[in-house]
Amino acid sequence: MKILVCARIGLDGEINPFDACAYELALSVKDAEVCLLSMGPESNKNMLSSLTRLGAKIAFLLSDPAFAGADTLATAYTLSLAVKIIKPDYIFCGRQTLIGDTAQTGVMLSYNVGFNLITNVMGISHITEDTVSCKTRDEGDMTVSSPALLTVERINTLRLPSIRSKVGEVKILSADDIKADPQKCGLAGSPTRVIETKENTSGRRKCEFITFDRLDEIIKNSLNKTKQKTQNTHTEKKISKVLCVTKAPIEYAKTVSDNIVFCDNNDVDAVIKSIKAENPDAVLFGSDSISKRVSALIAAKLDLGLCADCTALQTDGETLYMIRPALSGSVIAKIKSLTKPAMATVRTNKNSSDIVVSVGYGAKNCIDSIKAFADRYGAQLGASRKAVDNDILPYELQVGLTGKTVSPSVYIAIGISGAVHHIVGMDKSGTVIAINPDKDAPIFDYADYGIIENFQNTFGGRL
Repeated sequence: MKILVCARIGLDGEINPFDACAYELALSVKDAEVCLLSMGPESNKNMLSSLTRLGAKIAFLLSDPAFAGADTLATAYTLSLAVKIIKPDYIFCGRQTLIGDTAQTGVMLSYNVGFNLITNVMGISHITEDTVSCKTRDEGDMTVSSPALLTVERINTLRLPSIRSKVGEVKILSADDIKADPQKCGLAGSPTRVIETKENTSGRRKCEFITFDRLDEIIKNSLNKTKQKTQNTHTEKKISKVLCVTKAPIEYAKTVSDNIVFCDNNDVDAVIKSIKAENPDAVLFGSDSISKRVSALIAAKLDLGLCADCTALQTDGETLYMIRPALSGSVIAKIKSLTKPAMATVRTNKNSSDIVVSVGYGAKNCIDSIKAFADRYGAQLGASRKAVDNDILPYELQVGLTGKTVSPSVYIAIGISGAVHHIVGMDKSGTVIAINPDKDAPIFDYADYGIIENFQNTFGGRL
């Protein structure tokens, strides 16, 4: 069987970590012929050559000025033309990139090439030329027939090349080579536009430092407060109508329109039927994995712009402006859609607990006592990326850009430094309590309460 891996080369010249996991997963399939597909400048050729040493027979690099400035819809179109030339049995993609972190391109690509789709793959149970069975992050075991596209989570570590490994061929394909329509590629084919970017300072809070013996009091008081919903601001000017897919995005919808209608069925055909019947100015989806997949498929089917993971909405009464973090959460982008209705997924994650206790690498020696502490409050466990990368806690618990988004009434960060990519996964929490021995840790800039404790000495025993 032939497996094509889509590999995004980032601004740092390295393969996107999710795509690296997809590549490793493909290389682990016995007797598979693996090849790579990437889009970017010709300077990416050297990195792709290096990646072929791991086992890919050939790498294809889509490189042409016509491809520049592409959003997810235009990227998926361009990649699909190459896929039709390469003719793989399977396509493996990372769930998302760290540059755009939309989780849209792979889904849109599956529609464009007519492949079956499984998203949020945690592992392959069985694969043949005819079928593939996977374990997924949110939907259990799934099986589809080939050809199929899998979007892969951060589930493994990409192998290193052997001393005797050989460099494979890297073939550069232009717009003419794949017979691309210039009006569907790059900026010209992109229905979304970034109209403003600025440094991401959202989520910053005024931290009150407290002693450890007040922790229980603060938790109980915080649970009695009204949970923070969103940072959206209501404006006098509103757009005419918003379609909410399920009730999940309603709080966002209220900020930009007084006329809100609903589609309770989170199904592609049902939502498209509602769009045609209601003719809304905007369509809003939640941020769960199913909503992300459904919204991307609808955007691909209807050629509509789709903005992912929005943290706020704005309008001047005519245009919907969608606000979202980008570039690993370091910047905030303001985006508009050139197509109608504008579509967006908004951060609406729900938790099974009112309290999330997240563990960082700094608390690695206190895991048992922290778990007992979380159990005492009926709290849900979370983890930082470094804690997961060092096998302290499983990936399913990771909070942040490359993990999941949570918004509990109380978020307790234990031993977490406060990197931006973690903050974007928890900054909608009601009350944030940070516990860290480093008084200068960035996490305190995003916490309501701070406790300075040394994990290696007394802290573990006190939990």
